[in-house]
Amino acid sequence: MLFTHRMYYFMKPIIPRRLQLFLRRKMLLRRGESLENIWPIYAQAGMSPENWTKWPGQKQFALVLTHDVETDIGQGKCYDLASMEKKLGFRSSFYFVPERYTVSTDLRQYLTDNGFEIGVHGLFHDGRLFESRRIFRKRATQINHYLNEWRSAGFRSPAMHHNLDWLLDLNIEYDASTFDTDPFEPQPDGMCTIFPFWVQGNGTHRGYVELPYTLAQDFTLFVLMKEKNIDIWKHKLDWVVEKGGMALMNTHPDYMNFSSKGARIDEYPAKYYEEFLEYIRSRYDDQYWHALPRDMANFWSQNITPIP
Repeated sequence: MLFTHRMYYFMKPIIPRRLQLFLRRKMLLRRGESLENIWPIYAQAGMSPENWTKWPGQKQFALVLTHDVETDIGQGKCYDLASMEKKLGFRSSFYFVPERYTVSTDLRQYLTDNGFEIGVHGLFHDGRLFESRRIFRKRATQINHYLNEWRSAGFRSPAMHHNLDWLLDLNIEYDASTFDTDPFEPQPDGMCTIFPFWVQGNGTHRGYVELPYTLAQDFTLFVLMKEKNIDIWKHKLDWVVEKGGMALMNTHPDYMNFSSKGARIDEYPAKYYEEFLEYIRSRYDDQYWHALPRDMANFWSQNITPIP
């Protein structure tokens, strides 16, 4: 991990939130000056895999909804978020940080009882998971404990840090710690595909399916870029539909404001997400296979031949 990332996480607890956001916005604006050809759409990412067939039911594209619950504040908003999705006929996966806050057993039970999925989101969310092989191996043992206890099929790393070879240490069916293209992430190496792909095992650990997110993260759009509409989401979705790919979204209840009261400096109106779901349902009715991440991973591993 780069030295600057280590220093950021070391200093983060003592940096005021407003200053954190200011610094990140400055970095984003600097990176975004010449990125028109790679974000939010990178044309080469739309190529279908060589062994590609079709989505279940011969649907035009796949839709996968996911949420990273970064703090206890975000955990407190999960009921509202799940209720919104249920009302509109959607289901999603929620990824919790096991040892950053006390993960509610009742909430996990409620979500699974109502058709949602539970995943593991790192261990502490402190930016150190991939700092060294030793640290990762030690934490992998603890992460595997929570994967087993929660009966989770998948994992996502905080801040989208990733090392696909190291992730073989985890007992997972899929990982969701990458993206097709996102130059604004701390580790900006995109996978250049809007389709899942197989990560080959190493002889000791079995392989797994990688699920890159393909729609811009809400934090980037609405907190850092201060967008006031969902046009970027809609534009990218329309392109993914045209290419017949996987529209995988990652949002955060932490940053959603469900009340009519004034939002915090790091919140945006939850109605933006609701508006996007309504856009999908109205414009693309009966054209998409709506899958939980575990179902997507199962489909891919069972129907698309893994590349050796």
